[in-house]
Amino acid sequence: MSGTYVLLQFGSDPFSHHFEDLESRPAFTVKTVGESPNLVVQVAREAEWTQQHPDIMGPANSYLYFGPSKSPGYFIYGNGASVTMTTHIRQKKDSSTSRYFTTRHGKEMKWRVSPQKMECVDGRTTIATWDMSEPEDMFCGRLTIKHAGLSVVTEILTTLTLNRMAMALGWQL
Repeated sequence: MSGTYVLLQFGSDPFSHHFEDLESRPAFTVKTVGESPNLVVQVAREAEWTQQHPDIMGPANSYLYFGPSKSPGYFIYGNGASVTMTTHIRQKKDSSTSRYFTTRHGKEMKWRVSPQKMECVDGRTTIATWDMSEPEDMFCGRLTIKHAGLSVVTEILTTLTLNRMAMALGWQL
């Protein structure tokens, strides 16, 4: 059992990219699956990567359903209930760069958000970090997930993607 898992992000478009592990196994794919009448994006965990990590739990995918003109809509984990996007990227203070979300099991977590780096925090423990790559890198970003994050890995990827989309779209929440 490794303490951390590194996923490399290929593609800089928050609406269309994929992650691979250091052995080039596909781990997650973010892609548009519909555009009529509004945008629908899927965040899918890849079976090949999942099989390498028996501690992975939770749904294998999520679907993000945007409102008109890519406004915030809702999303669904697996076959679960719909959740509004804004509840998973909420601020507690106007001046804060942290964005809070609640896991499917009711635990509150947060992302410390900036354009170059994001940290997913469970209480006082950082469980995942996303860093934008350097210009000389072959990839666009690096996501490092601690073992404790495997139980909510699809939620980590979904909320990371949602935060990056919100920044790209300039949502003022």
